[in-house]
Amino acid sequence: MVSALKRVAEVRVRAFAHVDWFLLLAALSISTLGLVTMRSFSAENSFFDKQIIWICLSLIVFLIASIPEYGFLRRTQIISTLFAVIISLLLLIFAFGSIVKGAQERFNLGLFFVQPSDPAKLLLVMLLAKYFARRHIEIKHYRHIILPGAYAFVLFVLVFFQPDFGSAIIIFSIWFGMILVAGISWKHLATLAVLGAIVLGGLWQWGLHPYQKQRVLTFLNPLTDIQGAGYNAYQSTVAVGSGELLGKGIGYGTQSKLQFLPEYQTDFIFAAYAEEWGFVGVLICLGLFALLIIRILSIASHGADNFDTLFGVGLAVYFTAQFVVHVGMNMGLLPITGTTLPFMSYGGSHLLTEYFGLGILTGMRRHAKPSSAYSRGDRELVGVL
Repeated sequence: MVSALKRVAEVRVRAFAHVDWFLLLAALSISTLGLVTMRSFSAENSFFDKQIIWICLSLIVFLIASIPEYGFLRRTQIISTLFAVIISLLLLIFAFGSIVKGAQERFNLGLFFVQPSDPAKLLLVMLLAKYFARRHIEIKHYRHIILPGAYAFVLFVLVFFQPDFGSAIIIFSIWFGMILVAGISWKHLATLAVLGAIVLGGLWQWGLHPYQKQRVLTFLNPLTDIQGAGYNAYQSTVAVGSGELLGKGIGYGTQSKLQFLPEYQTDFIFAAYAEEWGFVGVLICLGLFALLIIRILSIASHGADNFDTLFGVGLAVYFTAQFVVHVGMNMGLLPITGTTLPFMSYGGSHLLTEYFGLGILTGMRRHAKPSSAYSRGDRELVGVL
């Protein structure tokens, strides 16, 4: 009996021997910081209780996702099917999605909400990784920029008109970051910059809602409308600044707990965290995110092939872009867009997606190779990093 239990334990250990525990520990530590920030010691907080459940489910998803071999993701049929499913869900949002604070971006399933824009970001990473895995050497041809750009543009438009401007920015950032890694030339980059300026001008003229334009204008001069469009930005910067060096203490953030800072558990969790933990706490949070990204890039650099490497790089771009947008928004450096902080903000859709992405990367690590065994194509791609 004892020997049988030992064999079972050995099998379980071998099943997860490839897991990068520093990567997982960094992600769980960030989630814990967010969890503690949601906790109020003066009253019951449903966000805290529900977030514990989401983190536990996300950990299970990570461990399960780390087991399979992901060679099937290189198949065009699989990626095309997944892309069609996501497009269908994003279209169904306009017919059956719940409208929350002017945005129709999620399905109400009773016990919880599902936001398709979160898995859409991860799918875009997979799609671009597959596309550039064999074509990054041919990136000098415009068609290898335009075609993957078309995939990203479809997702961008469907998310933008929900409207979810924050997620649309992340989708654009993933596409742009991955074509940079794939080796786009400066000539093509300049052309894209001109086209981007034209598109932004068109969006400003015909695509943005009045309140979105007001957010941008308020960002340029937030003190012009503190009681209106600039209220959230002003309260967020006050919360960040009031934390000073050591913060006000866990559970004692006045801006968040007294509800001067709206949506402190999601869109403004960094500001709420900075108020309670101060500058020292912010450094801890930044250090954990840095560790997370470094471990992701380390795994990517040892990928079994170009697809694994590009997927890891795309995942790093995804998390970094969302982190930068959220923190910039909370510190008054970027317009308010309603973007969650990876692994830290309240919510199930983004947490499950993020841990699932890490699980896939960890599953790929099972077939990783030592750096001395790189093929010439892998060395060329990793050299771009």
